[in-house]
Amino acid sequence: MRSPLILLCAGSLLLAACSREPAPATDATTPAPDAAAPQAAHAFKPEIDADDLRSLVATLSSDEFEGRAPGSVGEEKTTAYIREQFERIGLQPGGDNDTFFQTVPMVETTADESTVLRLQSAGQTRELKFGSDMVIGTRTGQAEVEVADSELVFVGYGVNAPEQDWNDYAGLDVKGKTVVILVNDPGFHARDESLFDGNRMTYYGRWTYKYEEAARQGAAAALIIHDTEGASYGWDVVRNSWSGAQFDLRAADDPEPRIPAQGWITGEVARQLFSESGLDLDQMYAAANKRGFKAMPLKAKVSFDLRSTVTEKSSQNVIGYLPGSAAPEETVIYLAHWDHLGKHEGEGDTIYNGAVDNATGVAGIIEIAEKFKQSAQPQRSVVFLAVTLEESGLLGSKFYVAQPSFPLEKTVGVINLDAMSVAGRARDVVVTGKGNSALEDILQAHAGKQQRTLVEEGNPAGGYYFRSDHFNFAKAGVPALYAKGGSDLVEGGTAAGKAASDEYASRYHQPSDEIHEGWKFDGIVEDLELLYAVGLELADGGQWPNWYDGNPFKAARDAQRAGQ
Repeated sequence: MRSPLILLCAGSLLLAACSREPAPATDATTPAPDAAAPQAAHAFKPEIDADDLRSLVATLSSDEFEGRAPGSVGEEKTTAYIREQFERIGLQPGGDNDTFFQTVPMVETTADESTVLRLQSAGQTRELKFGSDMVIGTRTGQAEVEVADSELVFVGYGVNAPEQDWNDYAGLDVKGKTVVILVNDPGFHARDESLFDGNRMTYYGRWTYKYEEAARQGAAAALIIHDTEGASYGWDVVRNSWSGAQFDLRAADDPEPRIPAQGWITGEVARQLFSESGLDLDQMYAAANKRGFKAMPLKAKVSFDLRSTVTEKSSQNVIGYLPGSAAPEETVIYLAHWDHLGKHEGEGDTIYNGAVDNATGVAGIIEIAEKFKQSAQPQRSVVFLAVTLEESGLLGSKFYVAQPSFPLEKTVGVINLDAMSVAGRARDVVVTGKGNSALEDILQAHAGKQQRTLVEEGNPAGGYYFRSDHFNFAKAGVPALYAKGGSDLVEGGTAAGKAASDEYASRYHQPSDEIHEGWKFDGIVEDLELLYAVGLELADGGQWPNWYDGNPFKAARDAQRAGQ
């Protein structure tokens, strides 16, 4: 998980959904887990309770669960424990074949790092080396992808955004060509608030979007130009994140288009490439930030033979639900990822326990589920979804969106819980991606009852809204909310909030992310009460909150709900 609350700007937080360190997932033939999970001797209360939360987090983050890596013994214990809690509460199974489990098939692809890009430019051919000059990979599931003499075309930010009246591909045919793209979106480098959201990253600034759009346009390959400011991380993060095994869904299970090959080049490589075409890279940045920018060919071609090792595996989502009393076909979803980074060989503490990230979120949806079961009889169904493979690219939630147990057009909204604050009660509530949808209006009303204010994340340029599991629902059109405790603490104010942030930053994605006696669960209780109230209003009312006008996901929701 990437936490906007604690402003973690270390490189490993910022490129993929999270670090790419989990153990390999299980073989595709692995059955649903049936391992007996350890049962803590704890009497759970019907209300959201700090002692209940501590017990759940302590169990999920215990050494016995081995860091909850997909495909490990830790997965078997984790998913069995979540199922056990769902059964104890009295939820109905929402997975495959009337079980609590949804099998998530996936593909592990490892590129041969001896691959080179042969760049023909200025009458000469030079080789760009993997890691130092570029990185490249494929999501096609193919063991070999060959591109020969593909013409390079600079397409600015690679954005096609009708609601912004912006199309970098207008009048352009890139079939068989390799597109070269700037990171982030128009407005960021120009510091122009009138372009997109100015300094705040939009969906179009995400590198994942740029590859998807290049695929829709029919390009043979796409190369993003790295710059540290625009990406919010250095080249070492790009290099490390694209090295080794990369996880993805099978192409057949993923509705998104896939380009044959995709990667990054360093700013230094790009500067030389543009110079050899008689262009100045700085001037191209300026030109690409202006409306009416026209893509331009570069006087260069690229060739490569990308070989990869490809293996099919699988993991499990865990799904339970409470049927609605009046409109059971309509659903509200609470979402959290159960996976973490597993363990490594060596001496000392070798287990990545993932107590904050994300045992707290899983404990949170379990506690909310119990309160719904004991305190409410909602008219709409309420779904509790614990997904896998968040740390490997949001794959569990991505698969659910592609193969939903409950129709997306009947899904009222999604509430995501990821890395809850253990610093204590706060006067504010951080809404990641604040300003997206009418779910925030409901949140604000209930936060006011707690005498709390809504604030945006501390680094909106980082694009954190696009880095946790709710994003897959957003892309599909379903309004999604990601909110949690803020940094202005009741005890100690912003100074105490910053101290807590700095302390957790030292433990993020480390074996030291373990439960501590000094943790204050009263803040999580208050946050869960708030998110419960939002979900209850959605589940008991007839409203259908939508994205705000101008949001890039609104068109998908409008199409989804057409005729409903």
